[in-house]
Amino acid sequence: MRYITFALAKGRLAEKALEILEQIGISCEEMKDKKTRKLIFVNEQKKLRFFLAKASDVPTYVEYGAADIGVVGADTILEEGRQLYEVLDLGFGQCRMCVCGPESAREYLEHNELIRVATKYPHIARDYFYNKRHQTVEIIKLNGSVELAPIAGLSEVIVDIVETGSTLRENGLQVLEEVCPLSAKMVVNQVSMKMEQTRILKLISDLRKLQELR
Repeated sequence: MRYITFALAKGRLAEKALEILEQIGISCEEMKDKKTRKLIFVNEQKKLRFFLAKASDVPTYVEYGAADIGVVGADTILEEGRQLYEVLDLGFGQCRMCVCGPESAREYLEHNELIRVATKYPHIARDYFYNKRHQTVEIIKLNGSVELAPIAGLSEVIVDIVETGSTLRENGLQVLEEVCPLSAKMVVNQVSMKMEQTRILKLISDLRKLQELR
């Protein structure tokens, strides 16, 4: 029996994913050692392997088959646009992708004006403005705190993830429009789904049953 490999987005998503997997009898004791320098962790009994990766890399590992299964936020899946199967909404890590800015920027949206949009998610922002709003905008890719962009005069609005909105409020910004809801998703490599269909479908079924019990 070959190993099934999981790629988990580092941080809270990985921790929560491991908690849920434990509840359906899948554990990896090696991963609980905070001091370990190992990169790949193995559950020999169940023939499973796990590794942690930067969220934006998880869909890449899954598409190319280096991982059979990935757990990552919907924002990353939408932004990366990889060829894979999205099989399950895991129901945690819930937040929203939103267009945000000062109240004064609302009129630019209402009148479909040419504006600059700062974001870490250029593909999501472009799709939203061009294909859903039919508004021509200039997208500016940033890697750091995008809330700074409208305050410093770089852009009129931003497209970013909003959880509580407290950072926005502290900086005089607010949600102007919601782009889409987000949560953690399970994704599967397209070839793995055919080759290991029985084991992967059993895993998905067990997770669904767990969700129904909540």
